[in-house]
Amino acid sequence: MPRYVVAIDQGTTSCRCIVFDRQGRVVGLAQKEHRQIFPRAGWVEHDAEEIWRSTDQVIGEVLQDNDLTAADIAAVGVTNQRETTVVWERATGKPIYNAIVWQDTRTGKLVTELGGEQGPNRYAERTGLPLSTYFAGPKLRWILDHVAGAKERAEAGELCFGTMDSWVLWHLTGLHITDVTNASRTMLMDLRTLQWDSEICAEFGIPEAMLPEIRSSSETYGEIETGALQGIPVSGILGDQQAATFGQACLSPGEAKNTYGTGNFMLLNTGTTPIVSKHGLLTTVCYQLGDQSPVYALEGSIAVTGSLVQWFRDNLGIIGSADDIEPLARSVEDNGGAYFVPAFSGLFAPRWRPDARGVIAGLTRFVNKAHLARAILESTAFQTREVVDAMRADAESEHLGLELTTLKVDGGMTDNDLLMQFQSDILDVPVVRPVVKETTALGAAYAAGLAVGFWANTDDIRANWAADKTWEPAMSETDREARLREWNKAVERTYNWAE
Repeated sequence: MPRYVVAIDQGTTSCRCIVFDRQGRVVGLAQKEHRQIFPRAGWVEHDAEEIWRSTDQVIGEVLQDNDLTAADIAAVGVTNQRETTVVWERATGKPIYNAIVWQDTRTGKLVTELGGEQGPNRYAERTGLPLSTYFAGPKLRWILDHVAGAKERAEAGELCFGTMDSWVLWHLTGLHITDVTNASRTMLMDLRTLQWDSEICAEFGIPEAMLPEIRSSSETYGEIETGALQGIPVSGILGDQQAATFGQACLSPGEAKNTYGTGNFMLLNTGTTPIVSKHGLLTTVCYQLGDQSPVYALEGSIAVTGSLVQWFRDNLGIIGSADDIEPLARSVEDNGGAYFVPAFSGLFAPRWRPDARGVIAGLTRFVNKAHLARAILESTAFQTREVVDAMRADAESEHLGLELTTLKVDGGMTDNDLLMQFQSDILDVPVVRPVVKETTALGAAYAAGLAVGFWANTDDIRANWAADKTWEPAMSETDREARLREWNKAVERTYNWAE
């Protein structure tokens, strides 16, 4: 009798395989980092073949390390960095170009051209998304435009496009599919029909022959063909942020979570009706279980949070490891008047300013590296506050009846007590971290397990969720408002930098 579900988590910086038991607890984990390729300023790429080799390796490792075989596993779920785009040959499985990562900004001019006279919101009503370098559709068009013969081969049906879930599924099962959550990040899917929009595809210059089949987030797609998990069904796919929302049991309208990773991503469950934001948020598919109605979410995407700590470590060499930032920041009482706005690839939600670039404002001779460390952590909390304010404004205008009373959090940065306390202070609400922090992988495991009956229904998911630690706000309203005013001044200094 299978006792576990496996989740493959193909992330921005690493590939992981995690085994979960029926209570949603981690039984085993294997992880392997992959290279970040920066061919020029603003370009970010991955080697898709390296990513598949890493994925295959961690699957084998986690089973071996925990004395498990395929017979112990009921199902496999997949979660992934979302908008990252890869195109490969249907006949050989070979990529025709490196995967272009969600952070990449090379499509800036193309995005402006696609908007035409209607501007960035040309497709927002149908797709829920503003035209931005963030999404997969423009990245795919760039590959077709810049790789010799790609457009003709795509039209002839020789090429496959996919986000990283499709790439992993292709290697596991031989199937060319994606799920509704990942498809909703391409700018090519109609939010209401959950099908590729032929008109948008034509205007983007993308042949539909290369697009994967869109399926729900929780159903049996096929069995694994080779390797350590041969014969096991793959039965769940969720983009990473939707997976974290599902893993956090945000299953009712008005429930929200915030993931602190390479970037920050807050999702608010809005139920079975897509709500087009008037305040700079994205409308996205949250999940769809089998043939049930899809559930939608409002999302605030922040490009640079955890990766700012990496930048502080790798580019400046001020800290030796990411964990060093908290004790350094704690060595001073405040930010010394310094504010760090990490608009490395423009500003995402809710401002959507591709012309913005990073700024450190408020520098004086008094400021030292510890103040900068503190400003780096605080920037994550300030950006999250902007997203929360936009969600509140949308909820109010749509009469959703939402009042954010607590914020569920997950991701690596939630281990940082100083950041989590400041987050609670600047939001003026409690911040709650669950016992199981691997919520992204857990969400994919839940989607897969539900499809095969490993978990009976979503009540089991709610029952598994438990709080680990809660941070309560302790900042005065006067102090909070003063800091928010200064942060806003710093953000406005980033505008109109890039042409």
